[in-house]
Amino acid sequence: MDSDQLLVRRAIDGDERAMRMLWTRHAPHVDAVVRRLVGDPDAAADVAQDVWIQIFRALPTWRGDSQFGTWIHRVAVNRTLNALRRLRRTGKVETSLDEATDDQPVGSVAQALAVDPDSERALLASSIEEAARQLSPGARQVFMLHDVEGYTHEEIAESLGITAGGSKSQLFKARAKLRRLLAHLVDGSGGHGTPTDGLAPPRARTATPPGAHTIRHSFAPHAAPGY
Repeated sequence: MDSDQLLVRRAIDGDERAMRMLWTRHAPHVDAVVRRLVGDPDAAADVAQDVWIQIFRALPTWRGDSQFGTWIHRVAVNRTLNALRRLRRTGKVETSLDEATDDQPVGSVAQALAVDPDSERALLASSIEEAARQLSPGARQVFMLHDVEGYTHEEIAESLGITAGGSKSQLFKARAKLRRLLAHLVDGSGGHGTPTDGLAPPRARTATPPGAHTIRHSFAPHAAPGY
């Protein structure tokens, strides 16, 4: 299999086959990043197309000092945030930070974190994905940007057009709701756990299922290896 570095060099020279190979290799991850931030599937599909146009235009700026997956992830996040600002101005995406929703689509957290699908962490990510669907669009975006992407509240405020205080408030609400929804993974309570500030689980009971102690790590402010 050709390395990303070789494919990038060929793509910069106009090799369409190399471009297709890069797209095939990285599209699932890029699409997941876009979907989980945009939410609306139709809008996400349009944004993903724009993201890939920008990725190919920016290929000459990748110097190989970081993994290509890491670089492409950051481009996808930045371009998606730019698109969200544009879509909000035209009213094509949800702008409320408070309106709850039970059916808002969200990208696969397991895909976004790029974990082994058979791993314990991937099983946890599946539960997080289900819970994240119940966050409001704005709260989900703040949560993903802060706890997954590692953005500061000031950076989130600038990216989403809100205040840093608003970002902190939405993150608190998102974490509290997710802890309630994921309480059964922490203490076997069947979803009746008590929300706390932050996601660190309480001291585990004897019957705590394997993997509950990894909840906080799944929300760590960094992407998975390679992304």
